[in-house]
Formats: sequence, C-alpha cells, structure tokens
Amino acid sequence: MYSPEFLKHKNPGHPESPERLKSVMHYLDKSFLFDRLLPVEPRPVLLEEINLAHDGDYLSSIEEQCQGKNRWLDPDTYCNSDSSEVARLAAGGVLNAIDLILAKKAKRAFCLVRPPGHHAERNRAMGFCLFNNVAIAARYAQTKGFARILIFDWDAHHGNGTQDIFYDDPSVLYQSIHQSPCYPGTGAANETGEGEGRGYTINVPVPPGSGDDVLDLAFEEIFHPIIKQFRPDFILVSAGYDPHWSDPLTNMAVTSQGFESIARKIVRVSETFCEGRVLAVLEGGYDLEWLPQNVESTLAAWVDEEAKLTQQTVNALPVNNILSQIKQAQAIHRSRWEF
Repeated sequence: MYSPEFLKHKNPGHPESPERLKSVMHYLDKSFLFDRLLPVEPRPVLLEEINLAHDGDYLSSIEEQCQGKNRWLDPDTYCNSDSSEVARLAAGGVLNAIDLILAKKAKRAFCLVRPPGHHAERNRAMGFCLFNNVAIAARYAQTKGFARILIFDWDAHHGNGTQDIFYDDPSVLYQSIHQSPCYPGTGAANETGEGEGRGYTINVPVPPGSGDDVLDLAFEEIFHPIIKQFRPDFILVSAGYDPHWSDPLTNMAVTSQGFESIARKIVRVSETFCEGRVLAVLEGGYDLEWLPQNVESTLAAWVDEEAKLTQQTVNALPVNNILSQIKQAQAIHRSRWEF
C-alpha cells in the first residue's frame, strides 16, 4: 500500500523525509518481487476510525496545528499544511489493506506509509508520528470480528504510543524489542501493562550493538512462547528498519538477513494461528541506501520467495551478553505465561 501523496509531508533536512519512500519505490520497481505485489490505494481515515485509538478531539487539534504558524508538534515532529491529510491517508490506507486481506484477495500486506505512527499516543503527536497507524488498525480489525490482536514491534525505538493505547487491554498483545538506552526512554522490561492488561505488554530492551542473533534469541525464548499461548487472530507488525547496522539514528547491528529471518518467523506463526493474516506498517529506518533492501527482505518473506540480499558482515554484540536480559524478561512474565 503506497501513494505519492505520502511525499507531501516534508520538512527540509529532517531525517523522516519523502526520500525514504522514493528510494524504496525506485528499488522495488526493479525488484524480482515486483510482479508478486498487488497495489492498494489509500483513502482518508474517518473520524470515527481515528477515535478508535485516539481521543475525540485529537484529529481537530492536529488539523488546527498543521494549518497554523507553528509547524512543530514537538521538538522532533513537524507538520505542514498537507500533513494532516497525508497522515489520514496513511492510516486509512492501512485499513484498506486490512479489508483486502479480509476479502481474501491477499494473505499479507505491507504498508509503505509516512508519517510513521508508533510513538503517537492517545492525545499526543511525537517522535515523527501524527496518528498511530498500527493502533487504529488493531481496533479496526477488532470491529471486523478479530478479537485477539498481536502487535509485534521490531523498530529500534520503543513504541511508547502503541503501549500507551493498549496498556490496560488484554485483547491486544504488544511485543517490542528495542535499543536501550534510546529515545523515547520507555519500554523497560517491567512495563507489563496494568489492570486487566497486566502481562500483555512484553518489552525486551537490548543494548546497542545487538544484531541478528539477539533478535532470533528474543523471539524464540520470549515472544514465540507467549504468542503460542495468546493465539492471535490477526498479526500487525510495526516494521521499523532503524535496527539496521547502517542507521544514522540508532546503534544496533541487525542485517537485512536478520529482518528476513524475523519476518519468516512471523509468517510461520500467522499460518499456525490466523490463516496467514499479517499486515506490516513502515515505522523508522533512515539510511536511504539500505532501507529499500530491508523492506524487500520482508516482502520476500511475505510472498514466500528467497530474498536476494547483499551479504553483510557486522561486528555485533555477542548473544551471550544479553542472556541476563532474556532471563529477566522470562522471570517478569512467568506469573502469566509459561516458558
């Protein structure tokens, strides 16, 4: 799911730029996968759909600021006169992709959108994000009869907004692996939810330098055992590619092969529990040279093709260095989940 309209949201010099999507689309146009992809058009998300995840006056406040003189929603997050409409198209396009999956015209979807979304809270834009695309999608899928939603977030930055929206809700399992310390400073392992939602927020913060082996180990030892017990009806992925070793904003060491590996694990889980229903939404990823290949690695998993990736050798943190974090996360969640 993509539209050139997403390029209208821009601010010169900002890392979250139209060039991100331009680079990916230019690459995919020549990709061996291109003929396997079904294009999806966006449509503006409706007010009542935004209100599934955001406060009632949130849309009007964003629209007002985008038309005003102060174009900075916070020190990191800009807008221009087109931004609110672009953000509405991004969120609405994700819902169109869900509808295509529900109509069985596709099994999986990838939404190449901007602005990203997982930092946007119920009533606050932040971290380059205006509307929380994945959170809106989760609630929309529930209105279509899918009771249990898994949101898997592999962006290097913790998705504080998604966590905030579902923190007390046991119907949405939020799982995040992210660099720590790093913006926005949330996502500690002991942030597990509250009330009925306690135990349904799973955070695995990992140190700078964490690479493919760390991602695989966390999935096998923490995330996958919980997913098997939760049994999701629909899987959403916050697909951020800033864990890549080249990214200018973070310090992780994941390769394109690492993204392909985790994507294939998620596909296998989806085939077991929810008839293959998976939808990914682009979040971060700011190295224009490597972002296209990282997206392609996920698409290859989505269409069950072997990715043609450039070999990457990275000096990643030894996996033994994070065994204590894995054991800590298991101990924190053992009261609800079996490992």
